[in-house]
Amino acid sequence: MIKNSLNNQTYKVLKISVLFFLIACFAISCKNPEETKSSVAVIETLVGNRANEFELSIVENKTSDHGEWFEVKATANKVIVKGTSNTAICYAAYTYLKDIGAVLVSWEGNRIDLPNTWPTYSKKGATPFKYREYLNACAFGYTTPWWDWERWSQEIDWMALHGINLPTALEGQEIVWQQLWKEYGLSDSQLQEHFAGPAFLPWQRMGNINSHEGSLPQAWIDRKSDIQKKILQKMRALGMHPVVPAFSGYVPKAFAEKHPNSKINELSSWAGGGFESTYLLDPKDPLFKEIGKRFIELYSNLYGKSEFYLADSFNEIEPPVSEEHKYEELSDYGKIIYETIDEAAPGSIWVMQGWLFGNDKDFWTKEATMAFLEKVPNNKLIIQDYANDRYKVWENQEAFYGKQWTYGYVHNYGGSNPVYGDLNFYNNELKGLLSRANKGNLVGYGVMPEGLNNNSVVYEYIYDLPWTQGNEPVKEWLKTYLHARYGKTPQSVFKAWQLLIESIYSTKYWETRWWDSRAGAYLFFKRPTLKITEFKGNPGDKEKLKQALDILVKESKNFDKNSLFHYDVLEVSRQYYSLLIDDLLIECVKAYNEKDIEKADSLYNEIEKQALDIDAMLSGQPLNSLNNWLTSAWNYGESNQTSKIYLKNAKMLITMWGGMDHLNDYASRAWQGMYKEFYWPRWNMFLRALRTSAVNNTPFDELKERQLIKEWETDWCNSIEMY
Repeated sequence: MIKNSLNNQTYKVLKISVLFFLIACFAISCKNPEETKSSVAVIETLVGNRANEFELSIVENKTSDHGEWFEVKATANKVIVKGTSNTAICYAAYTYLKDIGAVLVSWEGNRIDLPNTWPTYSKKGATPFKYREYLNACAFGYTTPWWDWERWSQEIDWMALHGINLPTALEGQEIVWQQLWKEYGLSDSQLQEHFAGPAFLPWQRMGNINSHEGSLPQAWIDRKSDIQKKILQKMRALGMHPVVPAFSGYVPKAFAEKHPNSKINELSSWAGGGFESTYLLDPKDPLFKEIGKRFIELYSNLYGKSEFYLADSFNEIEPPVSEEHKYEELSDYGKIIYETIDEAAPGSIWVMQGWLFGNDKDFWTKEATMAFLEKVPNNKLIIQDYANDRYKVWENQEAFYGKQWTYGYVHNYGGSNPVYGDLNFYNNELKGLLSRANKGNLVGYGVMPEGLNNNSVVYEYIYDLPWTQGNEPVKEWLKTYLHARYGKTPQSVFKAWQLLIESIYSTKYWETRWWDSRAGAYLFFKRPTLKITEFKGNPGDKEKLKQALDILVKESKNFDKNSLFHYDVLEVSRQYYSLLIDDLLIECVKAYNEKDIEKADSLYNEIEKQALDIDAMLSGQPLNSLNNWLTSAWNYGESNQTSKIYLKNAKMLITMWGGMDHLNDYASRAWQGMYKEFYWPRWNMFLRALRTSAVNNTPFDELKERQLIKEWETDWCNSIEMY
């Protein structure tokens, strides 16, 4: 009896224990419900099965403003994260991991060193910005043409961890344009003549060029369409609001020829000439709305419904309006673009880049801008004013007269990658902006780079600012950042970084790129010219940069060779010695002009050594590699024929661009292979010719030498050498 009684009792206890266990398991499984599945996946990709220790939940935002907030509480075995959206949750989790020095995510690599138990922690954060924007339309040429889905998925994770929720999403649109124009009678051959090459599509989409460096292989169109489906699915699952394309009025040349009775303006060649004309349909023509609505219908059928549509009719293009009816005609453009989007996708919002208002301020006076915007409801348009590191558009345009707008920076132009940024400027600007009573209907903040994979510290800082609102001093933020990036921060390393902030990270944008109306990150990267001797100097403090470099080199023995610390040592070295080459070039050209052959020859040898040393050194930065860029382009091809198209596109974009002198080197890259195989050979040709002239005491024919260099560049771009 006693034995049976004990067995029954044991059985009952066991049943109760199992029941409680099942209830507990069910409770654990419900802590991360379906609505946070996407943020769980992001965190899991970052920290593996330790993501099971994160409890995530979305809480409705009941505050009066339209911003977002989060809360993180951590104990030894659990990290509880609450937030108003999946992106807020991802940002909050990443903030915790950074704050405890466990994780740093960057384009050049991640540092992950998780503690065995989670440090106790409690933090709340909020941002007044409903939207945190990201990605310039040009980045889809300067960085992403050869990205596959794996690389895009990685970037979307990066966006989520940095709290971004208004990303530009322009991949995959050519398949829709293709279908649309075929419905209007265009043939495959006419479309092949129309489409630009893969690396140059952003400027075709914005109405700047036609057919440049085409053709566009069907395999590329189809592949990008498949990728875009996955991009939008993942962005939407994370609660992001992808900004997708809309019709802004540009039509193919063949379409214009088929519709001689429609009002279609042939526009002047973009960027000073040399490109084929583009064609803009007048908004009063009934075909404008018809085409625009059909594009959105086809796009939605393929990719699903969207909330935000990007349409830029006048990117670096002066509107074809008459002087006597200028304001009326501008008003028609704004009104019809808005109505087309609104009728095709009720409830959606038109998004436009604000770049034009700063880039062509002589045309876009207050009166012109007000006319363009006046017939668009205030809540149906967002203007992305993202060039505040160069222009003060929002102030000059009175915060866009009641329209929604976002504040931000370009920071990077063309994917060109000198080491620069201005953390104190970003901090002071944001605090000043938030305190201004005249900021109007400000709804967003962010950075819209033309190229990625450079100056990670700048982007890390900018995407913390919407949440700290500039209240954390740069010095304190830097301590947390360095601890997360390196795992340890000796006082000497922190001192070196303070010197970097004072030297290279105190430059809003890289002024050298626009010196003498020529692009190029450094003088060494520009097509050679005698005018180099007139250069007044690069931005930043080179002496403090060298002091910082000396400290970092000395400390490097205390860090792993594969660490982000060593990556940064190479980054600072590249910057310093590239600036040094610029100084040497100026002196070398001066010496040859003054017939001081011995001095010039010595400088020539030093320039060559520095260039080749930098090139070899950059093997430690795999992203900064010409071969990596060219191989990615070649491997994107389905055949040798398509691979050759992609390879030439890849070479042309970062060197000659359009073949016109005003755009060459705009996208210049400080990459291994470029110093040795492109920049130095050009200067070598130039300096040797200059030396011959000096030795023989004959006039130097600069135009001839520059033409020879241009011919050499053309051969370089046409070759299939991968370097």
